[in-house]
Amino acid sequence: MDNIFSSFLRQLWAKIADVMLWRRKNLTMGILVVTLAGWLVFEKSGYTLLSLVSSVLLLLVVILFLWAKSAAILNQPAPPLPDLYLSEEAVNYLADLIRGHINALFSISKNIAMGQDTRMFLKVAAYLCLISIIGGLTDFLMLGYASLVIVLTIPRLYEKYEDCIDRYILMGCRKLRQLYVRFDVECLGRVRKWILEKKKLS
Repeated sequence: MDNIFSSFLRQLWAKIADVMLWRRKNLTMGILVVTLAGWLVFEKSGYTLLSLVSSVLLLLVVILFLWAKSAAILNQPAPPLPDLYLSEEAVNYLADLIRGHINALFSISKNIAMGQDTRMFLKVAAYLCLISIIGGLTDFLMLGYASLVIVLTIPRLYEKYEDCIDRYILMGCRKLRQLYVRFDVECLGRVRKWILEKKKLS
């Protein structure tokens, strides 16, 4: 079961990578066009995601119900619906996977709350601040569409212009390192010196 699920995940990630890197251009363009159309529908019609999903499901249920009833009256075949079934092994494997991730998240949260992992605290705080700022600037649908456009364009651009981008990233990292060394010497060095002097005086 584990090997089947891991091979399925590998195949899924390979297909997702093909879409993200525009190796399947028609599918990638289709996804962008459909999401743009969906975003425009939500923006112009005033629908919310929940109301649209419930309306579509209601329409689907009504069509299938009427189809089945009319098929029984007219002695026609019923609608061809697949047998949907979740095996116990698949549910147990998925539950174990989710349980492992949730327990790791709880462990990290406990370490942060107890003040044991300062670096992780700073990362989480920075991410939450970033999410708060982005959430204040846009709504969920716009954020989802913008994220999809970024996910479908940035990897392809990076693959196409990898050497140039890597060169600029290395230059930026060197500049940031130089700025940090300068900040460390000029600001933090003075603070350390001041703290040492205070300790000597007391």
